[in-house]
Amino acid sequence: MPSGERRDAVRAIMSSGQRELVAELERLDGGARFGRSEWHRPGGGGGQARLLENGDVFERAGVNHSAVHGERVPATVAAQHGLDPESGFFATGLSVVIHPRNPYVPAFHANFRYFESGSTWWFGGGADLTPCYGFAEDAVGFHRVLRDYCGTFDPAFHAQAKRACDEYFRLPHRGENRGIGGIFFDHLCPPGPDGWRRAAGFAAAGIATIAPAYLPIVRRRRELAYGERERQWQLYRRGRYVEFNLVHDRGTRFGLQTGGYTEAILMALPPLARWEFEFTPEPGSPEAELASFLVPRDWAGEPAAVPDPRVAR
Repeated sequence: MPSGERRDAVRAIMSSGQRELVAELERLDGGARFGRSEWHRPGGGGGQARLLENGDVFERAGVNHSAVHGERVPATVAAQHGLDPESGFFATGLSVVIHPRNPYVPAFHANFRYFESGSTWWFGGGADLTPCYGFAEDAVGFHRVLRDYCGTFDPAFHAQAKRACDEYFRLPHRGENRGIGGIFFDHLCPPGPDGWRRAAGFAAAGIATIAPAYLPIVRRRRELAYGERERQWQLYRRGRYVEFNLVHDRGTRFGLQTGGYTEAILMALPPLARWEFEFTPEPGSPEAELASFLVPRDWAGEPAAVPDPRVAR
């Protein structure tokens, strides 16, 4: 398939995915609608940022689509991937970040992307869950949906993508994982004449998997009662999310280095967060139990019969 046709096809995948997710999230929230902001990148391309704020269910939900191109690959990207910086590039993607209002509903992130430079191309993607309180039922269900999705590509793919996610979404300066992981993959470039179509189909299926992986958890937890203690813990844990995105996230760096729309790039941050010096949760509390819940494990293979985290042990 010629490069121009590939670019048009993958742009359409990302754009339609954005429309469908916006509609689903609006229906689930019921109290707010997504705004729309078009942006253009000096040097080539642009995107559309969709943002819902102060909803009944979602305090902030962003669904962004971008497609940018340029004559020079950013130096850090070229060095990281062994590319000729003079060959030019094209990149498009869909990014989803959700920060719910209820502390018992986990935050969610997903990103599916395509990059092309010269004759080199690849797909990347992933989805991960960041809870403030650990519900095994949610973790098991989420990981099983992602396992089944990965199995449509290769039965061995899930184990690789899960391990990559656990390794990537980690705060080394804290010695902890950001959440309970999910899947993460990059440089997906299957060999053969049908390799591009196969990879593109897998990315499209990944976007379609976002709703069945995450929305049942939202519906299950959104009405749980909570108080100021749970809210303050949620804000404290959001601080970890901010730390990862600003210090370690490659997508944030790529967007800023390629001259993307700063507001859309930083829209992934929660609207409110807090930090407290040397804070330690009360031993045996539901908040303290989160640390062990975040340790990577084979959630897809585990039973969901674990005590409710709202009950201190």
